Amino acid sequence: MTASHDLSFISLISQASVLAQLVMLLLATLSVVSWYWIFRKWFQIRAARAETDAFERDFWSGADLNKLFESASSSRHQTGGMERIFESGYREFSKLRTKSHDTSATIDGSRRAMRATYQREVDDLEAHLAFLASVGSVSPYIGLLGTVWGIMNAFRGLSNVSVATLNQVAPGIAEALVATAIGLFAAIPAVVAYNRFAHDIDRISIRFESFMEEFSNILQRSLR
Repeated sequence: MTASHDLSFISLISQASVLAQLVMLLLATLSVVSWYWIFRKWFQIRAARAETDAFERDFWSGADLNKLFESASSSRHQTGGMERIFESGYREFSKLRTKSHDTSATIDGSRRAMRATYQREVDDLEAHLAFLASVGSVSPYIGLLGTVWGIMNAFRGLSNVSVATLNQVAPGIAEALVATAIGLFAAIPAVVAYNRFAHDIDRISIRFESFMEEFSNILQRSLR
């Protein structure tokens, strides 16, 4: 068996100790799962942004609020986050307006309904971001554990050798460093994706909050 074949990536993994292989398997699993949620979140956030843009165009184009409400109510599970916020706020506003003549109570009730829907929408967008953050922060340390264990095994194997040469040390060190490489491979995309998604969700949530304030003002003026 040639030296180059001995130091190939697959060979290094197969020759590593059981603990190091378990660490590599764990890291590979975390990487696969994190990539799954990276793609899921990317599509979800992109769809949320597009739905928000579409509803804002309809809302600010001067469309009738009752027609917008009927459209949102009839297809509630197919609407975007901002449209569901509008639907919950207008539903509560219509309900309270017929029961009470207190303008402040009506507007406050509508705001509370919108705030509750807003929180659910943001929670849904932020779901599994904590997992990406954990993968990004923990994976390098898990890889380091495998590396330390592999280096310990490499030097323990040299304890019975009178003269240690580079050819004897290199394979064991290379096997150990594979765990660190896999850990970084799992961590870097997770950190980049988490930071990007957190930024995008913050921008969407700001748009939601701005809409709630502007819509509340519109409802308040309609009661005068």
